[in-house]
Amino acid sequence: MKSARIWPALFALVIVAALAAPLTAAPGPKCPGRGMPKYDPAAEITLKGTVEEVEQIECCCPAGNTGTHLTLKSDATALEVHLGPSSFLAERKFELAKGDVIEITGSKVRCMGEDALLARQVKKGDQVLTLRNKKGFPAWSGGRRRNPAS
Repeated sequence: MKSARIWPALFALVIVAALAAPLTAAPGPKCPGRGMPKYDPAAEITLKGTVEEVEQIECCCPAGNTGTHLTLKSDATALEVHLGPSSFLAERKFELAKGDVIEITGSKVRCMGEDALLARQVKKGDQVLTLRNKKGFPAWSGGRRRNPAS
């Protein structure tokens, strides 16, 4: 009779373990764990420089999408810049390549122990791509956050 009561509990334990496994899985190579650092408008800076590298990385973008990251060489330093989902840049027909001279406004953050920049706006020549509004809400997200002018 005791074994009849153990099976439902054991079954429930297996279900909980199976559901919890994806939550404890190791993050991707550029993913800092449970999401990106928050955009902080108070930490916003503007940098001008040259694109050293552009990468499409599986990261903490929504639903594990591929994100566009670049390395910006400004003065004597190089900084990793997190732009946003690659699909968002493609929809806007905004392309970046090694050697492009750009200006980026974004929030300086620490990501995986390194300085990085969460981009809000990128200027390349006369093109301007707004990735986030002034409060840092991503333009690719839904609801009121979709309005980049807010």
